[in-house]
Amino acid sequence: MSENSPEKEVVIKKNFIHQIVEEEISAGKNGGVVHTRFPPEPNGYLHIGHAKSICLNFGTAQKFNGITNLRFDDTNPSKEDTEYVDSIMEDVRWLGFDWGDRLFYASDYFDKLFAFALKLIEEGKAYVDDQDAETISSQKGTPTRPGAESPCRNRTVAENVDLFMRMKAGEFDEGKCVLRAKIDMASPNMHMRDPIIYRIMKAPHHRTGDKWCIYPMYDFAHGQCDYWEGITHSICTLEFEVHRPLYDWFVEQLRDTDYRPRQIEFARLNLTYTVMSKRKLLQLVKENYVNGWDDPRMPTISGLRRRGYTPASIRNFSDRIGVTKVDGVIDVALLEHSVREDLNRIAQRVMGVLNPLKVVITNYPEGQVEELDAINNPENPDAGTRKVPFTREIYIEHDDFMENPPRKFFRLSPGKEVRLRYAYYVTCNEVIKDENGEVIELRCTYDPETRGGNSPDGRKVKATLHWVSCTENVKAEVRLYDRLFTDEEPDEHKDIDFKEFLNADSLAVLDNCYIEPFVKDAKALDSFQFERLGYFNVDPDTNAEKIVFNRTAQLRDNWAKVKGK
Repeated sequence: MSENSPEKEVVIKKNFIHQIVEEEISAGKNGGVVHTRFPPEPNGYLHIGHAKSICLNFGTAQKFNGITNLRFDDTNPSKEDTEYVDSIMEDVRWLGFDWGDRLFYASDYFDKLFAFALKLIEEGKAYVDDQDAETISSQKGTPTRPGAESPCRNRTVAENVDLFMRMKAGEFDEGKCVLRAKIDMASPNMHMRDPIIYRIMKAPHHRTGDKWCIYPMYDFAHGQCDYWEGITHSICTLEFEVHRPLYDWFVEQLRDTDYRPRQIEFARLNLTYTVMSKRKLLQLVKENYVNGWDDPRMPTISGLRRRGYTPASIRNFSDRIGVTKVDGVIDVALLEHSVREDLNRIAQRVMGVLNPLKVVITNYPEGQVEELDAINNPENPDAGTRKVPFTREIYIEHDDFMENPPRKFFRLSPGKEVRLRYAYYVTCNEVIKDENGEVIELRCTYDPETRGGNSPDGRKVKATLHWVSCTENVKAEVRLYDRLFTDEEPDEHKDIDFKEFLNADSLAVLDNCYIEPFVKDAKALDSFQFERLGYFNVDPDTNAEKIVFNRTAQLRDNWAKVKGK
């Protein structure tokens, strides 16, 4: 990995978490070792917010020559699936990160977690509560009023051990009883008021099958897994800040050395015009508002990948927005700017016509196919050139012609001359219409002395149009995507369902598009810039009969304009 590569950029910038790590290394804590983890729950596909966490966890370890574990928090079998496990691993790898041989699951520790729970019971620090959930909740109190102790709190150790073993054996129905840690019902931190650490769930687990019918809560499993794996820095989002005392309390009961993991919180990513809740994203999928988790309108990593986003663009976006302790909302235009910035550098240029209007060049030889030189990428001197076929009949964009143009319309109109990209100057002489008065064809003449788009007599034209040969082309379907929501914060309206803000125009499908022949062998996810139109990539729906393109982003960059870039 070179010092100037995108992969390196994500790990060289300093943030407050890196400052903490540097201070601890200087103090000799944990022998100078940095060991992080990324612990997703496999109950849905990862989204752009998870991408920020992935970059932060793996990037922090890379910066300090440490290592990162991938650990699945699979403690809720009713919502988890191997499909999600596989997708998460694919996403992490695609972003450019590797966990080596350090793939773990919370379920790897179910026996150890059960033994630890028994240890807490035997030490008088946990008890079985058979009150119903509503009663337990009401006894929690409020942030300003202490909770009430459960009548089950003073059961004997022997009774609690017996009940817990019977819970494990499946003698009780779901909801009949739970195991709670005995901490402090008067604590100002609600999470310390005898939290539930085990519940009964009679659902098969995607890894352990029917072995267990009791499962640990996240707060109970997470810190212990960190401890057993030797994690030094447990980096999580800000909503877990109030959970930290409980995290530390469990680790303190478990540890028998000076080592202990440290939980550090950062602000989660929120984007305008975007929903980040996995529950709401799942709702969009299940209710068919979108075409699956990888729909290019979704903020999922798989959706962004299918739309044409690159790993480097997402890593650079994550680096650019920084890491803070303050919640905020990032303008989605910055994410769009990041992919434009990367694709401008690497994307192959081609010409494509999405709304075709036929042009016949009447003085061009019939049957002739002329190969013209075209630049592959002006941002990359080493990208070279390609040949583009030019013929008597071509397509241009319908929007590039007006029969009665306004004063500052510089494109094609009757009697006006324009440049065809890489080709010739042409002049419109005749307009052909159908029986409804719609323009269906233009008759033009060309100046053979202007090959390559330059005039030997020095005359200038104000417009250069892209085009595609009518006979030498690839027909394509093009899907134009817009933002999925019309409101900047669609899930912040308490009395309005977020789905009310879905954008009815978020997808338009054009099935009569023509692209130059260069793309005929393109593979799924290959990226292109269609000159003057935007960035597009090949959709996986492409097959031998049809090539399908997704619009990744338009050429106009509002973020760069605002920032004066």
